Amino acid sequence: MRLRFDVFFSISQTPDTSGRTPSESEMFSNFFNQVELADELGFGVGWVAQAHLSTEVQKRNSKPVVPHYPGEVGLCTDFFQVAKEMFARTSHMDVGSAVMSILASGGPIAQAERVGSFLALHGLDPEEVRRLHIGFSAGRFEFMARPYGIVPRDAVEEAAWPALRGQIFAEASEIFLRLLKGEVVSSDMILPTVLNRDSFRSDEDWERVQGAAISERGLGSAPDSIEFDCRYEFEEIKTIPQHWRRELLNLVLGSHDPALQVEVNKHLPVQVFNLSITPPHIIEQTHQRMFESYHPDGGAWHRSMMPRTIMVFVNDEEGLTPEQQDEAAMQEARSALETYWKALEGTIDPSKIERATDNAVIGNVRTVSRQISERFNSEDRLMCWFDFFNHDSERVMRNMTAFMTKVAPRVNGGD
Repeated sequence: MRLRFDVFFSISQTPDTSGRTPSESEMFSNFFNQVELADELGFGVGWVAQAHLSTEVQKRNSKPVVPHYPGEVGLCTDFFQVAKEMFARTSHMDVGSAVMSILASGGPIAQAERVGSFLALHGLDPEEVRRLHIGFSAGRFEFMARPYGIVPRDAVEEAAWPALRGQIFAEASEIFLRLLKGEVVSSDMILPTVLNRDSFRSDEDWERVQGAAISERGLGSAPDSIEFDCRYEFEEIKTIPQHWRRELLNLVLGSHDPALQVEVNKHLPVQVFNLSITPPHIIEQTHQRMFESYHPDGGAWHRSMMPRTIMVFVNDEEGLTPEQQDEAAMQEARSALETYWKALEGTIDPSKIERATDNAVIGNVRTVSRQISERFNSEDRLMCWFDFFNHDSERVMRNMTAFMTKVAPRVNGGD
């Protein structure tokens, strides 16, 4: 078997390690240059991060999610328009969202309709075989879904929110998938949301929700379970267009919830994302679960169905010895990761930097090749992230080229 290599584009308009922030037009220009090169180099899927609303402005909210993040976490706010342009500029590479929130931008119904509409047009050419990979999730940053009504509606929901938000995503996922399948759906057909002690991390968290339910709903005693009104209420609907080529769609769930991974596969084949920082035992447990639960319409489960994000800091710059390239790559990695953690949390935690460097691949082409061979199964699919806090597009493209022309051949049986 051979490792498969995809590429991940963040289009993150934040200061890089030098403190420079490009304009929006420069960000998009760099992105499309990298997309075209990725296609030429032979990457399998070009995955694009999706974000919504200004990260800068959300700092002024009463509950900012990332109060220290400078600039904008991402500029791809409409994945489908970006995907259309990516397909137009490339010849071989598939395109994917990593990941699209189905709670924002109108919710699961609107997102299902966009998928069908896009593929109805994309698949008009009978010779078209390139697939659209829809990675979907609740969204990493909660502020992006709040304007769409994803907020607690009463004191009980407020108390239960950390667990309830995950169940709202489960409800949205069922609606999204059943509409993509071509079903007629109403909210009465969707599994109800019921929380109990097992839904919470501690007795104290559950007791807080029970207390809110007693007070808010006039209960005489603490309930064993609490049912919540559905978040999406509607009579029978069906999205159009209806007869698009579903073989051009691949679905990937952005959630580590084992129960949800099983549940979504009752409707359609849905694969799973995994981050490079996920512990190995969780990765193997996920593979085992998917071997047993993956929807039969998707065929047999194999490891390449779970893309794994990996940050790549490869240095193949001219004029440096291999040892100097290793040293320079490590410095580049540490600088980027320090910038990231400071942006995300406002502090630099040395232990987090160390763990992150342990999970990235860092060094000259031989060092990176060795690290990949030691850490990954030969059947894995790696989603390679080159533009991590790096706005030097020419350097990013040199790194991409070095990786695919020198690292990938070594990993897959070359010298």
